[in-house]
Amino acid sequence: MTEKTTKPATHRFDAEVNQLLKLMINALYSNREIFLRELISNASDASDKLRFEALTDENLKGLDSELTIDVSFDPQAHTLTVTDHGIGMSEAEVIENLGTIAKSGTRQFLESLSGDAKQDANLIGQFGVGFYSAFIVADEVVVETRRAGLSPEEAIRWSSKGEGEYLLEPTTKDKPGTTIVLHVSEDHRDLLNQWQLQRIIRHYSNHIAFPIQLQIPAEDEKDKDGVKTEVVNEAKALWARPKNEIEDEEYQSFYSSLANDPQGALSWAHHQVEGTQSYSLLLYVPKQAPFDLLMNRDAVEGLKLYIQRVFIMDAAEQLLPRYLRFMRGVVDSSDLPLNVSREILQDSPLLKKIRATVIKRSLDLIEKITEDGGDDWKKFYEAFGTILKEGVIEDFEQRERVASLLRFETTHGDEMAGFDAYLDRMAEDQETIWYLTAENAQVAKSSPHLEAFKKKGIEVLLLTDRIDEWVVSHLSEYKGKALKSVTTGGLDDKEAKKPSKAAKKLAGRIKKALGDQVGEVNATHHMTDSAARIVNDEHGMSLQMQKFMRQAGQPVPETTPNLEINPDHALVEVIENEADGERFESLARLLFDQALLAEGGELADPAAYVRDVNALLVNALRTTDSESAS
Repeated sequence: MTEKTTKPATHRFDAEVNQLLKLMINALYSNREIFLRELISNASDASDKLRFEALTDENLKGLDSELTIDVSFDPQAHTLTVTDHGIGMSEAEVIENLGTIAKSGTRQFLESLSGDAKQDANLIGQFGVGFYSAFIVADEVVVETRRAGLSPEEAIRWSSKGEGEYLLEPTTKDKPGTTIVLHVSEDHRDLLNQWQLQRIIRHYSNHIAFPIQLQIPAEDEKDKDGVKTEVVNEAKALWARPKNEIEDEEYQSFYSSLANDPQGALSWAHHQVEGTQSYSLLLYVPKQAPFDLLMNRDAVEGLKLYIQRVFIMDAAEQLLPRYLRFMRGVVDSSDLPLNVSREILQDSPLLKKIRATVIKRSLDLIEKITEDGGDDWKKFYEAFGTILKEGVIEDFEQRERVASLLRFETTHGDEMAGFDAYLDRMAEDQETIWYLTAENAQVAKSSPHLEAFKKKGIEVLLLTDRIDEWVVSHLSEYKGKALKSVTTGGLDDKEAKKPSKAAKKLAGRIKKALGDQVGEVNATHHMTDSAARIVNDEHGMSLQMQKFMRQAGQPVPETTPNLEINPDHALVEVIENEADGERFESLARLLFDQALLAEGGELADPAAYVRDVNALLVNALRTTDSESAS
């Protein structure tokens, strides 16, 4: 049994805690502001403990009627004070909890609770080191505490400069609870102002269940002691309330404060899981995208992690895949494992379960918006459609589900269409989903690759986002139907007539004239209005993809495009009648360059193209003038 203190006495901490304290102060916590989160969390725990003990201890009844957490500061004295009116500590508990590093009274109390009581406890502490984070900003910490049920004379005062020892002495305290006074070091005295403290409290402890009162300088001289008290936190977590008690206006108001977005949310989902592992989700789909959403793929903001209503971190990186980084919301769980400083989320089966639930509920929301259509869907897809496409590339498990949400322009009409609408319109014997990637819709719709498909009445999806090339490279099929580009040779049209020997001979002459600029040159009847087109190998890189990679500064493998000519086109007939020579070579280059331009490709030598066109124009005009003169 610990001997009762009757006069001031100096005690040493257990073990080599001097070194441990230095390690904690310098290495354990990365953000100095966390000290206030930890002290407020401890105050909340103490208040919860009093509330629970008062249920069964008649001597404590009534003490839990006004449980507040009070924060005050004195810039002249360089002090910051945190006071709670909770359970307090006896002398033995002070020695056990504050004299032994990592001795968590909260954890011990929680382990003592029975099943139902444990379900209702809102205790936060896990490791018993949060209190010592005060030494991040303080030269000295003083604690005055009195356990509920003890007399005012049985209070105890604990003080330490964090150098391996602490002073314990008797004191008096009118009310039960704990007061912690931090003597703030010179480097951190910028924290001793109203705005800094309000910001920190609202950031980390806004949803603590007890009112957090900040004493601030009074504007009215009549105020007692020249200070006034302001409740800083909301003191109630919206996500912890039953859904049927919450109005839409409350959801929208919470979203606006959470995301700092006055535009409001497009949709939301509130999900609570009860059982051996409990957690809550409140997810929102915004109406508008931040300006840097496309570029800032590694943003960790958006989804905030709370442990029993205490903000821990922005955890979008661990709980949201990048293709859902536009989602906003809250995850609250008491069971997720954290590191000692509660700044790093550790991998665990529950973390994976919550992440899977976040993904599922997010996609549920998006599916509902998509099914409802209208202006909400247009707003969503315009803002986030390109981001969502990343899911096809990154999320193998959800690939087809994400793909079902995508929409593209199409040759079928003016409305954008998805893969399911395309499948519904397919002919029974069609086994392929045809698509065309292009720089923009205008280039796509005038592409020579579409001519044979238009003739046959076959729909083609027009993919014009830069990311679409990567999307289809990862989506080889959808619901059993293969995806294929119309640039890889087009339809296998058994009814199309075969090219004549003369057409095949012309293809050989053009190949000889163009040399290494092209791979193969073939004559086909796949085109109706165009003279020629570029054809890609089935597994080769398209011209569009090559162009995007060059613009992104990525190395592009050397490839040689193939050329198809249309023997029925007037220009091809003119070239066929031209004898071999410089003029024939100019016409062959012109044919090839026009096909490249129609594909959205880039000319190797634009100046040479202009010279060839000008020379042909001059020759044609002179011939016309000569014929007119004669």
